[in-house]
Amino acid sequence: MPSTHRVTLIPGDGIGPEVMEQAVAVLEATGQIDGFSFEWTPALVGGAAYDVHGHPLPDSTVEICRAA
Repeated sequence: MPSTHRVTLIPGDGIGPEVMEQAVAVLEATGQIDGFSFEWTPALVGGAAYDVHGHPLPDSTVEICRAA
């Protein structure tokens, strides 16, 4: 029976969207080979979170991580 893994994507300071995009591609390919899938949920941290939420680690990011 295939399994699905819930993963929070947190591209932040130092690990930008281009790095995260490649990491997701590698994991997706691995999942296809081994018969599992991922449910991806993005969240903000660091400077990007501060720009949007006024805090580098907003409660919404913590909750998304807990749900994963």
